[in-house]
Amino acid sequence: MGNGKQQITTPQNVGRGIAWMVLSGMLFVFVAAIVKHLGTGIPPIVASFIRYVIGLLLISPYFFKIHLQWPGRKRFALFVLRGMAHAFAVSLWFFAMARIPITDVIAIGYTSPVFVTLGAALFLGERLRWHRSLAIAAAFIGTMIILRPGLQVVNIGAWAQLLAAPIFATSFLLAKVLSRDENPAVIVVWLSIICTISLLPGAVLQWQTPTVTEVFWLALVAIAATTGHYAQTKAFQLAPITTTQPVWFLQIVWGSLLGWYIFAEAVDLYVIIGATLIISAVIFIAYRERVTK
Repeated sequence: MGNGKQQITTPQNVGRGIAWMVLSGMLFVFVAAIVKHLGTGIPPIVASFIRYVIGLLLISPYFFKIHLQWPGRKRFALFVLRGMAHAFAVSLWFFAMARIPITDVIAIGYTSPVFVTLGAALFLGERLRWHRSLAIAAAFIGTMIILRPGLQVVNIGAWAQLLAAPIFATSFLLAKVLSRDENPAVIVVWLSIICTISLLPGAVLQWQTPTVTEVFWLALVAIAATTGHYAQTKAFQLAPITTTQPVWFLQIVWGSLLGWYIFAEAVDLYVIIGATLIISAVIFIAYRERVTK
């Protein structure tokens, strides 16, 4: 989780921060590969529920470390809203991952930071400057190049991931609001609790008892995802986000190589072009924000 303190930016810390971000990206691609391997054998909401139950067990020691307390009514409403949104987005992600290539899921997921920028302008009072508008337009065009509606039948998995992106952005924005007054560790713990509870009814309705092998793979997902979040937090502590964000986009390289080598997925030229546009848009936003500040 990190110690919550921003460390002094030095060349050594920046190098360590980049290394942590590379590790984080590789871990999340590893998570994607496991979910891809599991395929459609287990309903997405059941897989998501089991993943969060295991994740909750992993972080349970933090309950005592951070002295988890019941928040006020308004704060609790935000925790619940964020947890429900995140649970829904994760289920969509599991659904998409089993149906479309890893590279497509990662590329479409890169629209999430753009939705965050738009949401911050609409709901958090941040100005929607010209460069933000330009980046949003570029990301939209990039997404259309990947999906190519009208030129091909858009896979339902692609639509699921496209829907997941703004919902993940909603979760991020709510986390940003909560982080003004709450310890990051508390936010993560409540997210795990609410996600588990939110996924429970759907998991019960669609319950399919997983095999021992499937539980093993989902346990690896929980471990890798939790470690990936920790690595990402360490990267943000050690180096400016404008430095680490471009490294995050190496995921599409790892994802493409993994999809090609393990799952025999062809590297689609349209996905590469569209992803390049989306990545360029997010990097441009980060660069302009740094220049503006």
